[in-house]
Amino acid sequence: MQDFIKNILSDIRIDLTDEFDRNFERKAFFDKPWENSKIPNHKGSLMMRTGKLRRSIRSKQSNNDISWSSSLPYASLQNEGGEIEVTAKMKRFFWAMFYKANGAVTASGKGERNKRLSQEAQTWRALALQKVGAKMKIKQRQFIGDHPQVRKRVEHVIDKNMKELEKDIFNKLKR
Repeated sequence: MQDFIKNILSDIRIDLTDEFDRNFERKAFFDKPWENSKIPNHKGSLMMRTGKLRRSIRSKQSNNDISWSSSLPYASLQNEGGEIEVTAKMKRFFWAMFYKANGAVTASGKGERNKRLSQEAQTWRALALQKVGAKMKIKQRQFIGDHPQVRKRVEHVIDKNMKELEKDIFNKLKR
């Protein structure tokens, strides 16, 4: 009986790990799409720029439970949403992205080119002008968790394993 439960948990772990991974392909938590990036002209999914978050997800099975985790510090923030505090390092990054988006424009803002900032450059500039310590809201982009589709997959795995057990018992009784 203990092996039967371990097999079910192993099958559930494998099946749900695949489903959670597919959320990155779907750019959604099953049927709930992730909100698009506010950075104009941003290509691809915000959650898949490097693929690091997707690759960091690990599943672990112990006794009678399964858990998923990530070694990345921002994984839970993305999955659950929340607030972060603007740091000096973040401001430097925002300014670097502003200059990259705007080309080699001077910071003084007196040139003709600065009057025609691209939408992307304006977004980075607004982020860079925030004060250190200001709060930034990170929208939830869930990729792991409870969902009706998760429960449906669990039921499917249990039904499949129950049918296999019934077949094994029937074959043993038949002999």
